[in-house]
Amino acid sequence: MIKNNNKMASEIERKFFVKNDTFKALAEKTIYIEQGYLTTEKDCVVRVRIADEKSFITIKIRNKYNDIIRSEWEYPIPLEEAREMMKICGLNTIHKTRYLVPVGKHIFEVDVFHSDNEGLVISEIELSAEDEPFIRPDWLGEEVTAIGSYYNFYLAQHPYKEWKNSISEFIVPLP
Repeated sequence: MIKNNNKMASEIERKFFVKNDTFKALAEKTIYIEQGYLTTEKDCVVRVRIADEKSFITIKIRNKYNDIIRSEWEYPIPLEEAREMMKICGLNTIHKTRYLVPVGKHIFEVDVFHSDNEGLVISEIELSAEDEPFIRPDWLGEEVTAIGSYYNFYLAQHPYKEWKNSISEFIVPLP
């Protein structure tokens, strides 16, 4: 995420499938994440995240003309308040273990999903520009940045276990 003092923050992110679990041996850190969604409008998501013992509220707004760039604001909040907000989210939650994997000058975030999204593994990389080059490790698979079905807010509402066997009806491109 690119942050400017008192200005809108931009996130330039690409998403990929992961071919195998060789990334685990390369990870410098793992984080258990629970996140819930207070709203999942077409172009705006408000989420609550508990990452280990830290918690945040995040607002993301999608750029209608570009799948890679989004506006994003994230703020730390007290853990107890985050737990209360998670209750409001109800079933609109996901659980995952995030592996932070350094590759060249970048850090890939590899999310291994649990619970209703078990079996799904997605990697993300944040870039400073859309066309910024990066090293593609052997374990990185097909890009899915433009497929809305692989975004966390969608997975919270339509768990992977419901659609992994009939994938075609659940593949939703970003509008």
